[in-house]
Amino acid sequence: MSGPFVLAVPSKGRLQENAEAFFSRAGLTLAKPRGAREYRGTISGLDNVEIAYLSASEIAAQLSRGAVHFGVTGEDLVRESIVNADKRVLLLDNLGFGSANVVVAVPQAWIDVRTMADLDDVATGFRAQHNRRMRVATKYINLTRGYFASHGIVDYRIVESAGATEGAPAGGTAELIVDITTTGATLAANGLKVLDDGVILKSHANLVASREADWSGATLETARVILDHIHARARANQYSEVRTRFKGCDAAMLAEAHNRFGVVAPFGGPTSSGMLTLHCPPAQLYGLVSFLRTNGADTVSVASLDYVFDRDNPLFARLEAFLKT
Repeated sequence: MSGPFVLAVPSKGRLQENAEAFFSRAGLTLAKPRGAREYRGTISGLDNVEIAYLSASEIAAQLSRGAVHFGVTGEDLVRESIVNADKRVLLLDNLGFGSANVVVAVPQAWIDVRTMADLDDVATGFRAQHNRRMRVATKYINLTRGYFASHGIVDYRIVESAGATEGAPAGGTAELIVDITTTGATLAANGLKVLDDGVILKSHANLVASREADWSGATLETARVILDHIHARARANQYSEVRTRFKGCDAAMLAEAHNRFGVVAPFGGPTSSGMLTLHCPPAQLYGLVSFLRTNGADTVSVASLDYVFDRDNPLFARLEAFLKT
């Protein structure tokens, strides 16, 4: 008998709040039956799911080992800590929060250093002048090595950062840094600037699947249920529901509505009584309503959608394809 489906989410702070809100909007309520301090939880209505509350970095490690099926963590941590990440895990869905960039930042006083090519020149000159390699402070050792190698930069050495990386140049422990930033304000406050081509990775919180987890029939079916909820909510966010009734609507009018307003008719054309249900992007609502009234509709109602469940789920299809390769 297989074990539970394990979903790992961040254990504290804004990331935990955002992750719980994301799943709640999808109709998947995360709960801690034993109290708020507990590091294990459940999803209401899914008896075979166990929630593991872990740090974002530990989630990436557990995904690499297959100890969890799904995890919510940053792409930066996935790329940094998992060797051959694209073969071992699947980034299923950008969750829309936790945005930050991994960047190369140098002192603002280096006015002639704007690009990685400029940095290469400085690194070569620095070694000739000081008889040692330029130091790069970072927690992102693998991302740094890969990015510097892609730009042909070899005259540097990494100083692993254990604290506030942005303070390393001012503190004299490094000449430049590779770090994560959201607005750049902290870098600027420490006299640093991002190189024009110094964005290594634009990271977001992602729902990540592990290839190494136990994907028995039961756990795969649980994944389908979770991904059905997530995709149905995402589909609902793309549309509002428009309902009207008038017998003058025909295939040509529906085609025009589709071309002009991005409308879809999820249940086909109008019924024999003329009842018509359409899904319309919110930004196009008034244009569509005006079009329908101009063509004979007396009353048009608009409602928000909570979920739109389709027969096919591209998220689950991607997971199945990934597990088969």
